[in-house]
Amino acid sequence: MHCTEVTQDRRRWLMAWAGAALSLGLASCSSVPTPGGSAAGRGLQAAPEVAARSWADYQVRAAQRMVAANPGRTYLGPVPEPLLAIPVLEIELKADGSVAHINVKREPRQAKDTIQLAIDAVRRGAPYGDVRQLPKPWKFTEVFLFNDDRQFKPRTLDD
Repeated sequence: MHCTEVTQDRRRWLMAWAGAALSLGLASCSSVPTPGGSAAGRGLQAAPEVAARSWADYQVRAAQRMVAANPGRTYLGPVPEPLLAIPVLEIELKADGSVAHINVKREPRQAKDTIQLAIDAVRRGAPYGDVRQLPKPWKFTEVFLFNDDRQFKPRTLDD
């Protein structure tokens, strides 16, 4: 088996897993923000959240949460060539997983409005879950892959 076959198989598996996880999260009483308000505000209980064991695990969950919190603004299919823009954000968190600060690490040469679209997407997805069990500093970097329709895919979900 060639390296590219393993990567493609892994990518297919991750995409299927991410889709299933998002479907389950959206179908259950999750705490993902929805236009109708929070789950608790509608008399529903949020699903218990298991603490992330590593920053890699936390970042995958955060990317899934961003996608779930931004319906219509994301895509999960293949990444188009060429991409419209690739802003990179460093997201610093408070202990409870809320956003403390967002630092732009890379500005795209074109479609500079995608920077604000990415920042807004991060804020809509917050809070991302308690980080006290993870080593400091409590921050991670996300690469946003924007297509021509100005929809994004977190790079974390494209591995």
